[in-house]
Amino acid sequence: MWTPKELSFLSRVAYLHQSRKSESKRRKQSCRKLAYSPKRALAELRHSSSSLGSRGSSSPMKRDEDASPLIHDHIPQEEDDDHPRHSLRDRDRSLWSQIHSFFPLFNDDPRVSKHGSRISLLLLLLVSIAGLICIFSILQRLNSPYLCKKDGIVLHCPRVKENPSLWENPFSATTSWKPCAERRYGGISDLPPENETSGYIFIHAEGGLNQQRIAICNAVAVAKIMNATLILPVLKQDQIWKDQTKFEDIFDVDHFIDYLKDDVRIVRDVPEWFTDKSELFTSIRRTVKNIPKYAPAQFYIDNVLPRIKEKKIMALKPFVDRLGYDNVPPEINRLRCRVNYHALKFLPEIEQMADLLVSRMRNRTGSPNPYMALHLRFEKGMVGLSFCDFVVTREEKARMAEYRKKEWPRRYKNGSHLWQLALQKRKEGRCPLEPGEVAVILRAMGYPQQTQIYVASGQVYGGQNRMAPLRNMFPNLVTKEELANKEELAAFRKHVTSLAALDFLVCLKSDVFVMTHGGNFAKLIIGARRYMGHRQKSIKPDKGLMSKSFGDPYMGWANFVEDVVVTHQTRTGLPEETFPNYDLWENPLTPCMCKA
Repeated sequence: MWTPKELSFLSRVAYLHQSRKSESKRRKQSCRKLAYSPKRALAELRHSSSSLGSRGSSSPMKRDEDASPLIHDHIPQEEDDDHPRHSLRDRDRSLWSQIHSFFPLFNDDPRVSKHGSRISLLLLLLVSIAGLICIFSILQRLNSPYLCKKDGIVLHCPRVKENPSLWENPFSATTSWKPCAERRYGGISDLPPENETSGYIFIHAEGGLNQQRIAICNAVAVAKIMNATLILPVLKQDQIWKDQTKFEDIFDVDHFIDYLKDDVRIVRDVPEWFTDKSELFTSIRRTVKNIPKYAPAQFYIDNVLPRIKEKKIMALKPFVDRLGYDNVPPEINRLRCRVNYHALKFLPEIEQMADLLVSRMRNRTGSPNPYMALHLRFEKGMVGLSFCDFVVTREEKARMAEYRKKEWPRRYKNGSHLWQLALQKRKEGRCPLEPGEVAVILRAMGYPQQTQIYVASGQVYGGQNRMAPLRNMFPNLVTKEELANKEELAAFRKHVTSLAALDFLVCLKSDVFVMTHGGNFAKLIIGARRYMGHRQKSIKPDKGLMSKSFGDPYMGWANFVEDVVVTHQTRTGLPEETFPNYDLWENPLTPCMCKA
């Protein structure tokens, strides 16, 4: 049996133990609140401390009443169970109060001002716009590959909406230029009699068809400058072309002589009184060899004319680019345009075959359709001469190095400088475009996969593997060999220049002409299309800008399309203002065109 004093002592001990336990739990709860609401947690700690002190200083009778085992076992436990619930509830209520403070619009308090509602609406609108921009940017990056994806030898490019001006020159209506180099009917001829001319000049027109064409135009101009009689030029066999075509095998001689009868006296052959014709081809005494490139008109008057007057017949060779452009009288340049665009006509059978090829190109889909002509300069000779670096295997690079060393030993030297030279030329846009690069540019311009394309090209370096990306993206690629059968082309295979003439005419009459590298063929086509009315589109890619875009690893398809479209808006074959040393054959504006 416990005595009353012992029971009272035990109850006090139990009460103090329970008080300490409750105090420990309250402190833990207050620390949790302290991180969320410091002021409130501090106040609760102070309150619990004061209540504990007041309990310790209460009367023994009061402590005995509070120390009842029944009350001790029940009441504190109930406090501890409910306290976390109240704490979570208070925390949620405090969080919503902060949200309402930022967005008064969602507050049910009628005392909220209209100004607060406007601020909350503005903040919500800004957050929404920022979210939409972020989502759009992410989707665009996910859906915008670097230019085109390459799968083996196949290129896959995103679709581009077809532009309505793809097949017409969009700015042609803004210009008012017309051709004005044609013969003036009814005009008075200023030609002297045949026996009163300074003498006879004879030239060898070297190179391919288009280089020969330029040489013929220059020969007529030089004859006019010196008041000499021109012997019908000879088309010299070239080491590359290996062709023995004569002037009359390609051009209409009668039309040529008749059209220029009021400008220059032209004869078909060497005069009969000159008996030793072989001397004209071999003798140094009959040859003028010191003519510089792009020589002025005065050079011929001072240095060549006296020798013609002395010898009566002289040969001029070499004669490639031996007459300048801006250092000759305007009427001489106008005469060169007259020869190029009016006097030099291909034979009727060549013209008819070209018209047949054009007709087949325009009806390949079963109904009238426009077509594009692509002059692809990627033959082995062009790749080697460019000294540019292209993606090939090590074996191909070694073979190309041997080829360059053999053909151009002075430029090749020991080959150590070629890598830097190739990088520099590519940056400057002086490298031929590869077929795959051409395909990507055309797709970026908006030309669809169904575009009908006539390809004027020699044998492409790399063969079908090199052509595969272009053919995959534009499967309707055709050549003259695919448009015509063997029997139809048999008559033209006798002369390489006849086949080149067919390509020339089909490209000249196309709806869109695209060049991939420089050269006389492309210059003459673009110049003729400008001269004949500049209604047809002629695209000259900006290879310098394209090389930067192709080499930019961060360039997305959308940005690439924008660069291509903006850059080539005005590179469509419109007449351009001339500049010093301009190329007459590509831009005949100043001397050969006049205001409408």
